[in-house]
Amino acid sequence: MTISRLNLVVLISGSGSNLQAIIDAIAAQKLHANIKAVISNRPDVKGLARAQSAGIPAITLDHKNFESREAFDQQLIHEIDQQQPDLIILAGFMRILTDDFVAHYNGRMLNIHPSLLPEFKGLNTHQRAIDAGVKQHGVTVHYVSNELDGGPLVLQAVIDVTQQDNAETLQQRVHQQEHIIYPMAIEWVAQQRLKMIDQQVYLDKQPLNSPPKWINNQLSNS
Repeated sequence: MTISRLNLVVLISGSGSNLQAIIDAIAAQKLHANIKAVISNRPDVKGLARAQSAGIPAITLDHKNFESREAFDQQLIHEIDQQQPDLIILAGFMRILTDDFVAHYNGRMLNIHPSLLPEFKGLNTHQRAIDAGVKQHGVTVHYVSNELDGGPLVLQAVIDVTQQDNAETLQQRVHQQEHIIYPMAIEWVAQQRLKMIDQQVYLDKQPLNSPPKWINNQLSNS
């Protein structure tokens, strides 16, 4: 198996808990990657402090200082490309990206979304799952496309929803799963097991038409 050390740029908007999970996985040698920079569209968020504590360049690019979404995205491309990353990681980055930005990083940008996509795209996923009465909920790693939360799926973690659950308890349990499967999916890219070609995802050289599921700390392909 060929493992290359990936150069990452991580985009955040808040506390950076998934960023911390990636930093920890790298430190534990479970993830073969280097984080070249962390970029936040909001100043003074906890995720920037996490980056600084790990010795990673922490860059603030406040979207409020730009007159348009396009202008912000063009400057963001400039900041990212200076780092020459192999992969762009969206980790709680609360921005809808322009088509030009997505096209620029086609096949090189992953996101994590707190639902079992295609269910519950968008915001407030945990409360919506409770309201819908679903028996299972979870989180999805996917490649980014022009459709919001609509890119090709890579990996999902699944948890059972109990009668005692509320949006807060669901969020806490889903967060725990996020911190496991996001570094796992990134490591698949480092191992050259995972790639996207012409909007088709391949895992171990086979078309990935249904994402593997992480359930009860085990990986299932069913």
